[in-house]
Amino acid sequence: MTSRSALNRTLLALAGLFLLGGGLLILFAGFDLYRRHDLIPPVGWPLITPDDVLLGSADRARWSGQGWWWWPAVIAALALAALLALWWLLAQLSRRRPGGLPVGGTPPQEGVELRDRALSDAIATEASALPGVERAAVRITGRPAHPRTHVTLILAPEGVPRATLDALCEGPLSTARRSAGLPDMPTDVRLKVTHHKPHRVE
Repeated sequence: MTSRSALNRTLLALAGLFLLGGGLLILFAGFDLYRRHDLIPPVGWPLITPDDVLLGSADRARWSGQGWWWWPAVIAALALAALLALWWLLAQLSRRRPGGLPVGGTPPQEGVELRDRALSDAIATEASALPGVERAAVRITGRPAHPRTHVTLILAPEGVPRATLDALCEGPLSTARRSAGLPDMPTDVRLKVTHHKPHRVE
């Protein structure tokens, strides 16, 4: 799971819990479930009976007495929350992954495409088999006509970065470019070395 997916799921879970709690609060009060089932809500609990309101006259008068800045500040905070929610929605709708890559050169064959996840998995599998590579992770972003590949290689202690990079370009990346029929495929490569215990010489 990527950090973006984890953030999205966390925000969705929090928003869902907030909306669920508010909905149950209104539902219990609207149907007078506290009185019907002899339930005792906590002290100060809002919306207990169908006639209750969220902000009574005393509450409105108290908040109105905070000063001229209070309601403009509340409206600005609500507007900011609405703008952030709209930005988040638009961010989810914008695709940062190509989805399907057209196959067959230029112009591509109609109706033939290669899923970006399948191509990234194939590149990762082939890259993991390179000498000196312990693990490989591949992610493809961009538009279908102009995909960009992001490769992370975890090298073994004996791995040679220059040789590994040359083998990656001549092997998995070249194969992927030919498979998708792309004239070029910009690639960002990040090399890391796995942690290992220091060797002791006697």
